[in-house]
Amino acid sequence: MRKAPPEPDDRDDAELFRAAIGADRGKVRALPATSAPPAAPKPKPSTKMARRDDDQAREELRHGAISALEAGDALGYRREEVPPQVLRRLARGEYAAQEELDLHGLPARDAESLLREFLRDCRTHGVGCVRIVHGKGRNSEERLPVLKNLVDRVLRHRADVLAFHSPPPAQGGAGAVLVLLGQHAGK
Repeated sequence: MRKAPPEPDDRDDAELFRAAIGADRGKVRALPATSAPPAAPKPKPSTKMARRDDDQAREELRHGAISALEAGDALGYRREEVPPQVLRRLARGEYAAQEELDLHGLPARDAESLLREFLRDCRTHGVGCVRIVHGKGRNSEERLPVLKNLVDRVLRHRADVLAFHSPPPAQGGAGAVLVLLGQHAGK
């Protein structure tokens, strides 16, 4: 004998569900309300101008706007207000470095951060001449000496750098640079 299909129930689905689980008989209790999850942390502020300058410098280096330095090339630069003989004296190693920073073998990002911090600290303490060891880049995985080109780019764009030049071989040669810093220049 066949049973007749059940009559359709006029109750809505939510009411039927509560009846099925026994909510209407007090067998089920509601979960306590929970607080909203914590908001995602805000991103750290970044220096947009420095990032833009770095990106622009990388693009210029890639497209040849700035000629990349090779392993044996000497670094050399002076501001217009610095007499040419100062650059010649730097090249001869006639200035004594008061502080030294060795970046040799560091990853480029770490080296750049350390270089900027070092120069800022030297300026704060009135240091006039420093030596930065960047290495010659002969063991670089890339074809160009990465740290040497990075140091050249950073130094050229700093207002507190008056002049710089690779010293004689006895003081580091093409693997280092002597830098003259201004006392009150900005950046």
